[in-house]
Amino acid sequence: MYGGDEVSAIVIDLGSHTCKAGYAGEDAPKAVFPSVVGAIDQMDVDESDDAEKNSGSGESKNNSRNVDSDKAKGKRKLYVGSQSLGYRRDFMEVLSPLKDGIVADWDIVDSIWEHAFSRECLLIDPKEHPMLLAEPSSNAQQQRERAAELMFEKYKAPALFLAKNAVLTSFASGRATSLVVDSGGGSTTVAPVHDGYVLQKAVATSPIGGEFLTDCLMKSLESKGIAMKPRYSFRRKEIRPGEFQTVDLDFPNTTESYKLYSQRVIASDIKECVCRAPDTPYDESAYSNIPTTSYELPDGQTLEIGADRFKIPDVLFNPSLAQSIPGMESFAEIAPSVRGLPQMVIESINKCDVDIRRELFSSILLAGGTASMQQLKERLEKDLLEESPQAARVKVLASGNATERRFSVWIGGSILASLGSFQQMWFSKSEYEEHGASYIQRKCP
Repeated sequence: MYGGDEVSAIVIDLGSHTCKAGYAGEDAPKAVFPSVVGAIDQMDVDESDDAEKNSGSGESKNNSRNVDSDKAKGKRKLYVGSQSLGYRRDFMEVLSPLKDGIVADWDIVDSIWEHAFSRECLLIDPKEHPMLLAEPSSNAQQQRERAAELMFEKYKAPALFLAKNAVLTSFASGRATSLVVDSGGGSTTVAPVHDGYVLQKAVATSPIGGEFLTDCLMKSLESKGIAMKPRYSFRRKEIRPGEFQTVDLDFPNTTESYKLYSQRVIASDIKECVCRAPDTPYDESAYSNIPTTSYELPDGQTLEIGADRFKIPDVLFNPSLAQSIPGMESFAEIAPSVRGLPQMVIESINKCDVDIRRELFSSILLAGGTASMQQLKERLEKDLLEESPQAARVKVLASGNATERRFSVWIGGSILASLGSFQQMWFSKSEYEEHGASYIQRKCP
């Protein structure tokens, strides 16, 4: 028995946009922070230190000595969490540990987990808590074994369980069978879940997620001559009460990736505030004279956003729209193979067994940050009614609470790990020591 009354399990959902972590049995994650990290190669720092050293400051000699010992190991310093990312540093690159939803850089994942356990977030000793990790439906065997090795060898966790995102979303809404439409930061995945298992052969994915929409919005605003100034690039000065003047600051050593990250933070906020899915497929002429919505940028200029409010979200339903946005031409190569949400749903259901198709049509669950966009549920239901067979009763379900929609994977994990009947399912440290990492395939289907 691991998750007794005294010790609760820890649930971690590392998504492509944010990492959610917290205690099983609670209704929302305690720690939510970006899944990207800032990284500084110690080589770059070294060069700037040498310049200081020549100017004869004693302090930098010490700095340089520390850096040299690091340099021998070829180290990079990682900054995790929204606070350390919000602070601009010279030569800091913004890196993501995931590529196409699968972990590509385990050092970064390690630093993200460490941050989650540290005093800034959960303040726990991982040796004392079983860990439930959410994983994408497409996770490969070596990825799962690597996660087990890291958890048991480095963090000495007493027990571990890996659960598929779609299954957890399904549990969060209290269903064992459903079709989960998970639209997150990096991609959108449609996965049928039957009796608590993902039907792998019918999973459909698309590279269009929240970050893609954010990029579309940025490019569209840039083409209209609107420049988004990242927060670090200016200072606001009050000249008269209530009147501000912005002073531009220049930091030549800021990396492109950090500048882009800072602009994306602003663009993504604009997207969340003003965008909503249009009721009917977007067309230029119908939406050309729609009333605009204003949004104030951090530097004080006010944007008036018109048709883009509807055009950007409609890319989810009609991916070829993205090609009409200046600057998104590179998307044209993959555009023909990318399908809209309704087509993905129908395709996925058709690959499933005939006996469960009706049940899947009547319980389509929306999950993920992008899915909490206004009107998305109504629009998806409408499109599916037009395209699905007559006999099907189409029902798209989404929690009315945006927090629940954003964190549905985490909430499902929280429910699962706190169930009494789940406690014999854990993959324990002693089993790991006896059978090795590959045993996780048997313990966590």
